[in-house]
Amino acid sequence: MIKIAQFIATLGPIGTSLPAPGTFGSATALIAGYFILSAGWLWLAGATLAALFIGIWASSVYEVHSGKKDASEVIIDEVAGQWSVLLVAPLSLPGFLAAFLLFRFFDITKPFPVNKAEALEGGLGVMADDMVAGFLAGVGLIALMASGVIAPQ
Repeated sequence: MIKIAQFIATLGPIGTSLPAPGTFGSATALIAGYFILSAGWLWLAGATLAALFIGIWASSVYEVHSGKKDASEVIIDEVAGQWSVLLVAPLSLPGFLAAFLLFRFFDITKPFPVNKAEALEGGLGVMADDMVAGFLAGVGLIALMASGVIAPQ
């Protein structure tokens, strides 16, 4: 069970053997998210919720067994957060690029309320800050679409 949680939390070798694991985790989520969103936004919404709840469990188990709080190799949170932004993104290269850049900005800089969500305990805190970063990135993406910078679908 621990090995399964570790694999899920780190996305296997992506989180444990690549530099900048958060960025690679987000990029991986972007690619997978494109294919899931191509099937319909309900599929992506379901996948996002599944990643969130499974991620809370897996990152909690990983934290307990590794002794590391919000370890950089844990990137299931990037998957759920990135997918949450894609729920409002147009299925286009500019839309996905903006979703990626906005999410990474909020995830890395951790402005309020992202930093407050990160302070939650265990796997909930690991996942919550990325979900809040995803929400803020989604608001930013909607603003870009409303202003005409990014073409909506």
